[in-house]
Order: sequence, then structure tokens, then C-alpha cells
Amino acid sequence: MSQAQQIASTILMIRPAHFGYNEETADNNAFQSDKGGLSKAEIAEQAKAEFDALVAKLREYDIAVIVIEDTDDPIKTDAVFPNNWISFHEDNIVITYPMFSPNRRQERRDDIIDQLSEDYHIKQLIRLEPYEAEQRYLEGTGSMILDRAHLVAYACKSVRTHPELFDAFCEMMNFEGVLFTAVDEKGGEIYHTNVMMALGEELAIICLDAIPNEAEKAKVTNQLRKANKEILPISYAQMNAFAGNMLEVKNKKGEKFLVMSSSAYHSLDMQQTEKILKHTAILHSPLDTIETYGGGSARCMMAEVFLPKRLKAS
Repeated sequence: MSQAQQIASTILMIRPAHFGYNEETADNNAFQSDKGGLSKAEIAEQAKAEFDALVAKLREYDIAVIVIEDTDDPIKTDAVFPNNWISFHEDNIVITYPMFSPNRRQERRDDIIDQLSEDYHIKQLIRLEPYEAEQRYLEGTGSMILDRAHLVAYACKSVRTHPELFDAFCEMMNFEGVLFTAVDEKGGEIYHTNVMMALGEELAIICLDAIPNEAEKAKVTNQLRKANKEILPISYAQMNAFAGNMLEVKNKKGEKFLVMSSSAYHSLDMQQTEKILKHTAILHSPLDTIETYGGGSARCMMAEVFLPKRLKAS
């Protein structure tokens, strides 16, 4: 079997109908704030505009984007972040995940899976959401950073990333698990691994300051070096500007792009930018409203589609 791809050429994005501040997720997402001074209607409209601008920029660079409209009912304030509830894999597998916030569980939509099955081969659908009854959660590629090419999964422990469930995922998908503790400047758990770490084909962007245990930090860095990743450390301030919440993708020509928000881009210094550009082009777009009220950024908005395409009859 050939080595798995690390970066996708197609991404799935959900256009938000009622984006807004979610009090349920704010309990353990320190990146969220309701202090932006906008009304609910203004937040929703600005989020749509930011979403549309990002999609337009991706398509301008010939990156394939599948856009699905969010449904009006039920209202789902975080529907714009699909990578938390679903992941797609090259071996024809789709996995749906258990979510911490009860109102986010409504984001899981079988109709989206059915729609994708018309164009992509899906042999197995693995549903992990029954673990919600045990209050055990694993929020997809928010909880886990997957090195698909080397079969390694990285995760920081939190209420949204249950260690035993992470281990079960790794055993099921034949990944080696690297589990560690990551904290913010106040010592609080970082809610999702993908706000402090991003992994491309050749580059690993990570807030090493957030890993207080030196042995765990060494384990993470050693594993990244073993996979021949160049490590780009970011500071707490850059992590708070969502510089850890990036995703590398490729377009129809195979050209690579590291997708990020404009706030993440502007937080980088010249040396960091130059290091990134050695490996991949940079694509950024303003996501201020989504970041402020949702506590997530560009990476959270994109679910990579690695499923094999169906051959169309000529």
C-alpha cells in the first residue's frame, strides 16, 4: 500500500446560517469572547461574509472546496467548524465524533455523508458519538493532529479529548498516539490541540511553551523530527492570534498553500514567514468575527476530504 497523503486537494466547508457566541463551549474555550460589541444579527452576517471571502480566495488559487449550506433548523452556532464532528480517510472510512457541547451534537448530518457518497467511495462509517453517554469526547481533528503519512496522532488532554478514547482511535486506525498536556498562560487546559499545533508535509508549527512537562515536550519534538518535520515554534501571543490554527492544502496542480487567518499571518515575524515560504505558499483571509465569537479559526473551518473519488461513467 502506498504512503498516505498528508495534505488534501479537496476540503469540505459549511456555510453558517446562524453563527454566534455559544455559551456551552465558552466554559472551556478560552479563545472565545462575547465582548466584540456586535448584535447577534451582525455577528451572523459578518461570519457569512468572512466565510464567503475565504472560500473565494481558496477557489481563486484553484483549491477544490465543497460548500454545504447550514440548515436553519435547528440553530447551530458553530456549524462553520465541521472538522470537530467528522473526518475522512483514504481507506474509504468516515468517522463521526462525540462532542462535549450538547448543542454542537446537532451539527452531525447524515445528509452530508450521503451527498459525499455520490462522488466518493465510502466503505465504512464509524460512529463514535455513543461515547457521549459516558461523557467521553474526542472532537475530531480539533482534538487530534494527524500525521497521516507517518501514522502518528498528536493530542493534548482536555475535557474534549479523552485519553482512553484517543487511544481507541489510534488502535482502530493504526496510529501511534502522542498524548501530552498543554496549558495556556494562566495554566488552563488548551481545549483543542489544533489551536496550538499545525502539521504540514514538511513543517510543524507548534507552541512549545504550552507544554510544561519537559519529557512530554521532548517526546513531541523527537517524534516530529523523526518524521523529518521542520519545527517552527510560535509564542503564546501568536497562538492567541490563531497562528497554531492553520491547515496546509494543495490545489489541482499540486501546489501547496498554508491557509490561515489574517490575524495569524500578521502575528508572524519575518523569519517565521520566510521559514514557511521555504515549504509552502501562504494564503490568508480575515476571520476576526469567527475567531472572536467562535474561538476557532481557518483550520477549524476545513474538513479534509481524503476519500477516493468514484469513477464517472463516460
